[in-house]
Amino acid sequence: MSRVFLIGAGPGDPDLLTVKALRILQSADIVLHDSLVGPKILDLVPISAQRVDVGKRAGFRLLTQADINALLVDAAAKYDVVVRLKGGDPLLFGRAAEEIEALRATKIPFEVIPGISAAFGAAAAAKVSLTDRRLASHVLFTTFSRAPESQFFPGIGLTAETTVVVYMPGPDYTEVSRWLQDACVSSDTPVLVISKASRSDQSQRTTTVSGLAQIAPLPAPALLIVGRVVASAADSVSTFNWLTDAVPELSKSLLT
Repeated sequence: MSRVFLIGAGPGDPDLLTVKALRILQSADIVLHDSLVGPKILDLVPISAQRVDVGKRAGFRLLTQADINALLVDAAAKYDVVVRLKGGDPLLFGRAAEEIEALRATKIPFEVIPGISAAFGAAAAAKVSLTDRRLASHVLFTTFSRAPESQFFPGIGLTAETTVVVYMPGPDYTEVSRWLQDACVSSDTPVLVISKASRSDQSQRTTTVSGLAQIAPLPAPALLIVGRVVASAADSVSTFNWLTDAVPELSKSLLT
């Protein structure tokens, strides 16, 4: 019986694939993959397997989500091992819910194999902790939407202890800067922009929410880490000085 696997490819470094993901990928008969899946990971697909790019480039979508759902169902009727390969983790901004719904509706057996989400891959590559008991007690994951009707976390209050991770910030950081400030994120909040996290051509920039408007976007896939934890990207002395200056009442407790 054929089986469909929704596999998370992680942020790009093939060494970050799970053992199970690698095993299934190397036994695939057909792989439907996103455009931004790392080329080194695609090199792990068997030569005998059919590869189908179902992603998008420069904002141009090759296939609609309905098309991808139909391809999965059709592939399951023709092949034993069908892999839907997604960057990061399938269950976080990977539109897996729609593909799962299509597979369930047609009673096709499937399995989800999680991957390292881009946020965790980027934070690890930059050596930045997304939480810090002194600075950030919670994390919010979001994507930037240019739709005029979209709202930023309706009903959810952001505080200085919130780390915000923005997936898919797009080609204009000026809009993202304004969007964050409209959500009451302070203009001087540190921001780390990371492009192609964990890959050999990874690049990153450090700025502030207001400073986003002055920098050129980095190549996709990119994401933003917004919050006080970004200060930890500096050396420990600078971080300590910044922390005790910003929160004087903590200085004494940190030294005791």
